[in-house]
Amino acid sequence: MPLPSEFYELAKRLNNWGRWGEADEIGTLNLITDEVVREAAATVAVGKRVPLALPLHQDGVQTGVIPGRINPLHTMVAINVELFGPGTVATSDDIVTMGLQAGTHWDGLSHASHGGKLYNGRPAESITAHSRSAFNGVEKAGHIVSRGVLLDVARARGVDRLEGDHAVTPEDLEAAEEMARVTVRPGDIVLVRTGQIQRFLAGDKHAYAHPSPGLSIRTPEWFHARDVAAVANDTLTFEIFPPEITDLWMPVHALDLVEMGMPQGQNWNLEELSAVCAEERRYAFFLAAMPEPFVGGTGTPVAPVAIL
Repeated sequence: MPLPSEFYELAKRLNNWGRWGEADEIGTLNLITDEVVREAAATVAVGKRVPLALPLHQDGVQTGVIPGRINPLHTMVAINVELFGPGTVATSDDIVTMGLQAGTHWDGLSHASHGGKLYNGRPAESITAHSRSAFNGVEKAGHIVSRGVLLDVARARGVDRLEGDHAVTPEDLEAAEEMARVTVRPGDIVLVRTGQIQRFLAGDKHAYAHPSPGLSIRTPEWFHARDVAAVANDTLTFEIFPPEITDLWMPVHALDLVEMGMPQGQNWNLEELSAVCAEERRYAFFLAAMPEPFVGGTGTPVAPVAIL
């Protein structure tokens, strides 16, 4: 089914192709300047560190719906081996096989395409089994550190968790801003809390996956207007699932990743951060969310930390 005219109208308004040059492969991460990082570092007041990643193990968030995106398979390949002879120091080694987007992760700019194009007009066929992502590979993102802003939509609406059919709107984001007494500014990384991850933490990964609240097709324009560098949330699909427009699957992915060149994060555990921000009465912090530099990757695991 072809994409509707509404989608193309949005895409035209949001398009960042060429904004940072024809060779650009990092999109809105260009907005994280040295000045932005200096100002982000200045938000650290008490030094409290809040981890935002889910543990990596075989019983992770993946249910098998997405072919090949498997939870981590962790195997020991050496156990207390005395490599240099009896009585010498012994070492143990292990390996892991997993989908790069299996747990808490960043979507790279090559993760989505539409109309045969990736971000900045690169051809989608440049992704191959052998070369992986020739353009817009996740390793190009480099270091991702900036001011983080938690937009706690669930708390702003007075609930622990949004209902599964709730599409997070620009009005929701502004209500969360108002509650937090913070204004999203250029170069920020925005974290949107729905509370949905509570379902996974309670042991029901299928209820976590579907139905799920998430970002509305109206939100990319809000992020674009504020020059946000990246957005992450606490859901499996990032955008509302099933979609708010019948048969229009993953439009927010296409608008964010392809048109804007804005990285997305999924499966971020924002529960502790929500409590800490409420206790400290501030919702802006220094955020370190370094991607693993998998060359040619379409995504990457991340272990983000918010520092208040």
